[in-house]
Amino acid sequence: MKLFGHSPHQILIVFPAGLLLTAIVFDLAGLAGWPDFYRLAYWLIVAGLIGGAVAAIFGIIDWINIPSGTRAKRVGLYHAAGNVVVLALFLASWWLRDPAVAPSASALALGLAGGGLLFLTGWLGGELVSRLGVGVDQDAFVDASSSISRHGAVEGGTSMKLRP
Repeated sequence: MKLFGHSPHQILIVFPAGLLLTAIVFDLAGLAGWPDFYRLAYWLIVAGLIGGAVAAIFGIIDWINIPSGTRAKRVGLYHAAGNVVVLALFLASWWLRDPAVAPSASALALGLAGGGLLFLTGWLGGELVSRLGVGVDQDAFVDASSSISRHGAVEGGTSMKLRP
């Protein structure tokens, strides 16, 4: 599925990743003596979980379209399963919190674990796109036309392909 020439999943994942990782930063700010940041982290987790669920819908659509028996299909499965665990860890962290008080050590640890795993699953997503070419247009090259353009490549440009 494409939206303006790109997978919606690739567009949407920046929101939950950014929100959830920022929640960790805000928890650290709370630990450093600014307790108001705990309440902000609580709501960032809520927004990140909602964004993650929306992004996952489009990720499933993309994964279904990867040919069976390929490395990309396996990496996509690890990417998806890992992100389910990421969301579960952050959901558990959120569940243990009260926005009016500092989170418990368990809530903080669950958020940190989710953030650490998010780096791994993000790398797997990068592997899918950058190394395995999932979601990359077959006609991609350094002077390709805009994905929303009806015109061909820029005239006089190089024909160096991004992948063989």
